[in-house]
Amino acid sequence: MTRHQRGFSLVEMLIAMTISSLLLTATLGALDALFKSYKVTTESASTHVVMRLVMQRLGALIRTGESFGPFPSNPIITPVITSDSIEFRVQPDPAIDAYEIWTVSLVDVVGPTGPNELRTIVERYGNGSMLGTTERTIMRRVLDATFTLRYDVGPRLRRATIDLTVLADDVQGDTIGSDLHANALRMVTTISPRRLD
Repeated sequence: MTRHQRGFSLVEMLIAMTISSLLLTATLGALDALFKSYKVTTESASTHVVMRLVMQRLGALIRTGESFGPFPSNPIITPVITSDSIEFRVQPDPAIDAYEIWTVSLVDVVGPTGPNELRTIVERYGNGSMLGTTERTIMRRVLDATFTLRYDVGPRLRRATIDLTVLADDVQGDTIGSDLHANALRMVTTISPRRLD
């Protein structure tokens, strides 16, 4: 009895290739979805961390600051003012005659960085004269920044509320093309200045 070795027929090869291509397509689709969700997650996470750092820094500056603005025209009638900027004086070292005036404001930007930026302008004074000015961007892609200031009678800030809404942004995430976009993040904090008296 002669035994014949038989290989795969053309139909069997086509069926095997079809099944393999379907499995590869499904795997690549899952991998693509994984990369897109990774991009959205990293954008949200990195923006959230930066927002927390900005809020903590602004909170520390407001806690130690004095002479806040903008100031309402009549704090007895309207003790609350809402603005897209805040101004305050900080004295880094009480032992020396030097202080800084900080202005934090929302600035419209035209370009690829996003709709707006949150910027600081720091004016340094010492020995009765201005020593210099520094302007920095502290956060990009800001949709909204609202500072709500509640004053007591007299020029005393009782409480400041910072409300930031920021589009998620991650420079590393731009290398992965995706139609998915992370939601805008919103963070609100309320700070009371330290009372020195």
